[in-house]
Amino acid sequence: MVLRSARIKGRVWLRVRLPVRPNGSAGWIPLDRVRLGRTRRYVVIDRSRRTLNIYRRGKRAVSFRVVVGNRRTPTPLGLFAVYDRVRQPDPGGFTGPWVLPLTAHSDVLDRYDGGPGLVALHGRGGSSLLDPLGAALSHGCVRMVNPRIRHLARLMKGTAVRIRQ
Repeated sequence: MVLRSARIKGRVWLRVRLPVRPNGSAGWIPLDRVRLGRTRRYVVIDRSRRTLNIYRRGKRAVSFRVVVGNRRTPTPLGLFAVYDRVRQPDPGGFTGPWVLPLTAHSDVLDRYDGGPGLVALHGRGGSSLLDPLGAALSHGCVRMVNPRIRHLARLMKGTAVRIRQ
C-alpha cells in the first residue's frame, strides 16, 4: 500500500506500508523498481460490531459478520494492507481455502502457529466452525465464511484494510 510519494534528485520514491513490527511501519522504495496497481476497493473491519465492510468507490458495497480476536488476543487496530494471497492445501481445514495476510502483527503474540504473529483474513473449517460468526474468539485473525474469502482472494491483493474499534 502506497502512503505517499516524493521526488528526490530526479527519482520518484514511494513510502509503503511494510509487513514488519511494529504495526504501522513504512519504508521508502524507488518507483522504478515496482509495478503498481490501483484498486477502488477498501475494507473496514469494525471490531465492536464484528463486521467486515467492503467499500467500492467510497460507498459501502457489502457488509457481513466475522469472527475477530478475543480480549486477550485482540485484532490490532490501524491501517494495514492485504499483501499476499495464500491458497490453502486443505480447503476444509481450520483456515478454509484462502489466507490473506495483512501487514499487521498481533500486539500480544510474538509467534503463532509457527509464524511471526501475522494477522490475516481467512476462511473457516474444521474446529474454527465452532466459533459463531459475530464472535470475538480468534487469536487476532479475522475469520469469515469460505465463499466470502474466495471472493476477497480474487479482488483484494494490495487493498487497504482499516481495523477500528
